[in-house]
Amino acid sequence: MAAASVAAADRRVPVSVLTGFLGAGKTTLLNWLLAQPEAAGAAVLINEFGEVGVDHLLVEKVDDNVVLLDSGCVCCSVQGDLVKALKGLFMRALRGEIPPLRRVLIETTGLADPAPVIHTLLEEPFIAERYRCDGVLTAVDATHGLEQLGSQREVLRQAAMADRLLLTKCDLADEHGRAALAQRLSELNPGAGQIEVRGGVPASGVAALFDCGLYDPGGKVADVAQWLGEERLRTQAQAAAAAPMAWRRGAAPRRPAGTPQRHDEGIESYLLCFDEPVQWFGFADALGLILQVYGERILRVKGLINVAGDPLPRVVQCVHHVAYPPSSLPAWPQRPPCNDRRSRLVFIVRELPRSEVDTIFASLGGLTPLAA
Repeated sequence: MAAASVAAADRRVPVSVLTGFLGAGKTTLLNWLLAQPEAAGAAVLINEFGEVGVDHLLVEKVDDNVVLLDSGCVCCSVQGDLVKALKGLFMRALRGEIPPLRRVLIETTGLADPAPVIHTLLEEPFIAERYRCDGVLTAVDATHGLEQLGSQREVLRQAAMADRLLLTKCDLADEHGRAALAQRLSELNPGAGQIEVRGGVPASGVAALFDCGLYDPGGKVADVAQWLGEERLRTQAQAAAAAPMAWRRGAAPRRPAGTPQRHDEGIESYLLCFDEPVQWFGFADALGLILQVYGERILRVKGLINVAGDPLPRVVQCVHHVAYPPSSLPAWPQRPPCNDRRSRLVFIVRELPRSEVDTIFASLGGLTPLAA
């Protein structure tokens, strides 16, 4: 049965999982998707790695249907929050508090392993009866993807589990680099369609991204079925470990024994805050030096900056050595924590002490970063 026919015959709410490594352009893709008629009535779940969520502030459709899963990575500590959010959305729609759900889009953190998310959609009883995994859309950075596939386990898994591989930033990559990346992805996941993305817009439009059909691990490399099988066993083991305590009312939740360390232990996140409006050129010089010296250890930098003389919050985003052109939000967020208009900058790094970053900001930019 064709994918569209399967979708028409299945009355469950379709769920598209948008994944991809840090800085691959997921939020830009999400904004484009939400502007398309096919995404009307979609709810959005956004997950971030770090102390303060930033990406959800960059989503242009910010309403009650946008839920931030901000207590950790969706494949680790917030897997239960994902279930809770999906249950909550369904019940709110059932009670008429929000319009009927036509689709759910889940944007994962760049460090997420997609296996637990897919496992939840396929096998958690309440969720599986009401939602179906419509497809995994993996954004792969055409400028850094080939290197990341060889060095980041998360990138490999995200690409291997995809139904569609979205090669982002193709307008910034040279032809040889794009071809080499496409070849490597074809070897890793020959069943996934590859779609070039330029300026945040996929060449195929929405048609190739939605209604991918029921998620089928059998159509991918053998590792995918193994990863999902491991997730099933892990979930069963965690449930069994928690069972003896379930009868104790009010027992504090605890991390079950054997919960895996899914990410490189050298990866960490820290938040820098600046109380006073910053002078842009001093700030930019300091950040540029940090990227130049430590770019290989910087996975992502993102934040909102209160620039002296500018009434609008300036969005800063960097990946490795590259600082992308800054943009501005139309207004400062009205909700905490960013409604106080303090500059906040999230660093996601590998083996880079915060003290090194603080020192450069203080010495070159005349800025004293504070903890939030």
